Amino acid sequence: MTVLDDIIAGVREDLDARRREVPLEELREKVAAVSPARDALSALRGPASSTVEIIAEVKRASPSKGDLSDIPEPAVLAHEYEAGGAAAISVLTEARRFKGSLEDLDAVRAAVSIPLLRKDFTVDPYMIWEARAHGADLVLLIVAALSDEQLREYLELTHRLGMNAIVETHTPEEIERAAAVGARIIGVNVRNLKTLETDSTHFASLAAHLPEDAVVIAESGVEGPEDVARYAGAGAQVVLVGEALVRDQDPRESVGDFKNRGRKARTSYLESAQNEGEHAE
Repeated sequence: MTVLDDIIAGVREDLDARRREVPLEELREKVAAVSPARDALSALRGPASSTVEIIAEVKRASPSKGDLSDIPEPAVLAHEYEAGGAAAISVLTEARRFKGSLEDLDAVRAAVSIPLLRKDFTVDPYMIWEARAHGADLVLLIVAALSDEQLREYLELTHRLGMNAIVETHTPEEIERAAAVGARIIGVNVRNLKTLETDSTHFASLAAHLPEDAVVIAESGVEGPEDVARYAGAGAQVVLVGEALVRDQDPRESVGDFKNRGRKARTSYLESAQNEGEHAE
């Protein structure tokens, strides 16, 4: 059994318990009463092609690093992220390995106005309805954890509820599968969820396989602004940052620094691509 398999087994057990407490019909009623989802796609695209946006994460722990931060008040941390210029906030809701919760999601939703990602291992449509009922604007769909039929079904449901999905990939084949179901936002996770090994060069090796019309997100492996710059220099439009921010003494300033360093690197990347195009003509 891989690490991913083990995590998903726990997710299913916890999901069954929540479903017994809150039936799907009750969730549907809650969804009908919440405010419409925010436009996360536009937020992640940013105001200009040279912009590099940051998804800042509320993350207490991880399977690979253990405890990261207590985060007694996730709403306060999320407010700092928003003030620093984050385009969206990711909240871990998986309880066993990441020590997250839907209560964290609720607290952050009440504190910020920018789009919110419910980051979990989505293995059932119930979890998408659940995310919307708690105010999420984005969900995570991990290609390695889903069949093509599930990917298509879950993505369609996400869009029907007015939300967007980050479709997470790790290989050229997974990118192809994400593109085939019409993913608008594609993440490349440089951490292999089956082994937990991280290779920050992995994003650049997959960049050529990514569709030009999708918003491209680099995930994992960020320890500082130089990592954001490296991803942006390889074509990332968005970088998801967790550990480096939850351990930071001034997350507001760091988000701004990450954006600035990313913008400079992406500008160079775009200029280089333009020059190559002109030479090819």
